[in-house]
Amino acid sequence: MDWLTAALTLCGYLITLALIPNILLKKKRHPVSTVSWILTILLLPGLGGIIYLFFGINRVQRRSLSKEKANQSLAPKLPQVIQNQLLSREDYLPLNQNLMRLAQNITHTVPTFGNQIELLNDTNRTLGLIKQAIMNAEHSLHLEYYIWQPDRSGTLIRDMLIEKAKAGVEVRFLYDGFGSLNLRNRFFKPMLEAGIQVAPFLPGASFRERWSFNLRNHRKLVLVDGKIAFTGGMNIGDEYLGQDAVLGFWRDTHLKIEGPEALQLQQVFAEDWFFATGEALTQPQYYPHPSTTGNITAQTLSSGPEKNADVFLTLFFAAINEARDSIVLATSYFVPPESLTTALESAAQRGVKVTLLVAGKSANPTTVYAGRSYYDSLLDVGVEIYEYNKGIIHSKSLTIDGCWSLVGTANFDFRSLILNFEVGLAIYDRKFASRLRESIENDLLGAVKIREEDWEKRSKLVILRQNLCRLFAPVM
Repeated sequence: MDWLTAALTLCGYLITLALIPNILLKKKRHPVSTVSWILTILLLPGLGGIIYLFFGINRVQRRSLSKEKANQSLAPKLPQVIQNQLLSREDYLPLNQNLMRLAQNITHTVPTFGNQIELLNDTNRTLGLIKQAIMNAEHSLHLEYYIWQPDRSGTLIRDMLIEKAKAGVEVRFLYDGFGSLNLRNRFFKPMLEAGIQVAPFLPGASFRERWSFNLRNHRKLVLVDGKIAFTGGMNIGDEYLGQDAVLGFWRDTHLKIEGPEALQLQQVFAEDWFFATGEALTQPQYYPHPSTTGNITAQTLSSGPEKNADVFLTLFFAAINEARDSIVLATSYFVPPESLTTALESAAQRGVKVTLLVAGKSANPTTVYAGRSYYDSLLDVGVEIYEYNKGIIHSKSLTIDGCWSLVGTANFDFRSLILNFEVGLAIYDRKFASRLRESIENDLLGAVKIREEDWEKRSKLVILRQNLCRLFAPVM
């Protein structure tokens, strides 16, 4: 056994030596992530290398050309339909003008006017509105989800989709291959028999992609006839309705969108569908001329590891630096890159009131411990931090100066900001920002405020656990 142990140890170190140069060559953009992966490999010889092979390589870059082809085939037909509702930028506040320009340059979408956007804070009501929209669909239903559980809720919505498909509605169902691991062939069989097109987004087409778990499509989209869209933090399953005995009450933020932005979200789905299946959804029936049912200006944001820019990281950083009065952030995972921590601290030091609502408990407790390691420097400059303890908070929202908001699927952590495929809406509207801020202030009633004098009394063991988890934050 001694020789076997020695051989395994030697193999572990050989893997380590082989992978470190690979990491140094490929992980240029985010050096903190590079250091975290090297630490993982050095501290766990052999096992650390295997973890890196599964979770650390951005294999989607190998297919970036396919994604570019998707954009080339879809883009020529779509912008003419979706960009003609924008007012003159002179009608907007300077903060909104600056963030509009930035978002347009890094996402290649334009802000549109005439949208009706409903803020949804109750998950049961959200699911009820989604059901109603599905029932009323006439031509097409496109759904894209990170997690879809085959439980009572997931099966009920599936059966509604089957009924619509039998009635002649085109139904496409795109799911993440990692987040929706619980879905099996028997769940899909009646969908396929009814004519529903089903596809996994990732893992991808090749064997090398199929064993990569690192890159996840974290988007949640429902698109009905190209006219009504839903997006936000809520997945599909009983737990998201507060029906899980362990997780308890579930607090999430979602949006119902009607108007030009529904078409921009349709475009996001179309590009993802092309990427997953090769089918280009460019037919005019998927992009009806939008009705201007409201007066909200908004802009669709999508990000992914195949893009040159870290879209949400860049926008969060810019928006926080633009703030002059207030910043209100709600997130289920708070493990920010140092640049965003510095931006929040700088905002507080120049007199901006910064309020953070983060998770007090989570299905992934290590992220809570890691997030708490950031509290010291934030509390020191006057940032107000609240931990939500009424249940699970899964919201992802940011509002700046009561006039700019962002709601979507992206958390305030490395994974969402750098690795995941995410989607969200930038909303340039004071009334909406006010509603969003009021909803978060109501959530604070179910939260505990972290006080600096109490925080400093933590034991050394607690501090050690938090700081240890923080070391691996970039690879969580």
